[in-house]
Amino acid sequence: MGLLMFRLIRFVPLSLLRILARVGANLARMADASIYRSIRKNLIMVHPHLSGEERKQLSLQALNNQLISSVDSLKSWAMPPEWSINQIKNVHDLEILQRGLSHPNGMLAIVPHIGTWEMMNAWLNQFGKPVIMYKPAKSVAMDQFILQGRQRLNATLVPTDTKGVKAIFKTLKEGGFSIVLPDHVPDLSGGTIVPFFGIPTLTSTLAPKLAQKTGCALVGLSCIRCDNDDGFEVFCYDFNSSVLYDKDIVVATSALNDAIQSMIDKHFNHYMWGYRRFKFTPFGQNPYLLPEQELIKKIQSCPLITTREVHD
Repeated sequence: MGLLMFRLIRFVPLSLLRILARVGANLARMADASIYRSIRKNLIMVHPHLSGEERKQLSLQALNNQLISSVDSLKSWAMPPEWSINQIKNVHDLEILQRGLSHPNGMLAIVPHIGTWEMMNAWLNQFGKPVIMYKPAKSVAMDQFILQGRQRLNATLVPTDTKGVKAIFKTLKEGGFSIVLPDHVPDLSGGTIVPFFGIPTLTSTLAPKLAQKTGCALVGLSCIRCDNDDGFEVFCYDFNSSVLYDKDIVVATSALNDAIQSMIDKHFNHYMWGYRRFKFTPFGQNPYLLPEQELIKKIQSCPLITTREVHD
């Protein structure tokens, strides 16, 4: 029954889905839902200089964009790949991607949670057969729905474990390409503490380690909804700094976070700020459990952030 409901999304106009997403965002704001609280606390941490009113406005923009991105992803899974490809109206700096794909040591696409990655997925699969890690969704029906959408593409899905890492490594060594979403909160064994928006936090070391071992090209990609809601734009970023390949994993991971932050800054309110990225920080293991006023006080008193002005 659940899977059938998801499949029906194919017949619902995207414009209607987006209206429902905007309504949902307003309801979440009025109910002070968990996702809205997470966005506000993330903004307190990454931009403590914002006034309360500025933070409120930016939080609502981010919430709207995140929920719209979610329904856009649902639509892309329900529709044939050609439909998603046709939604890509413009590609910025395509030559960066083409150069990365022709690299003899393969290419690793760095795709943070900016905009709607799933809409770009079918478009990117036109360039080859990428290997992508996949973690099953908690809902069985949702998992079946996502797999149905992704398995129609050229991608090979591998588990998020050592077996999956080996598959990506093998692909890169053979000159192929893979895609990594680098801004998940990893297991403690799979990450290191480095700054992200100036806040030391647990960060995945998978991409830097793959770059170190293979010498592959690193290309940043994001997919942003057009201002007029008519399609999407893809942005390509050349991650060619030698620091990204540094043998010191802390140095390399810090450099990757800096590169990702530069991508986010260009489309700040399209980032998935509802995700609890800062679970391990100087403010305690989970700052999202703190009341906002207490979190502000902790930031004000943190010696690591003495140069950042904090507004209530």
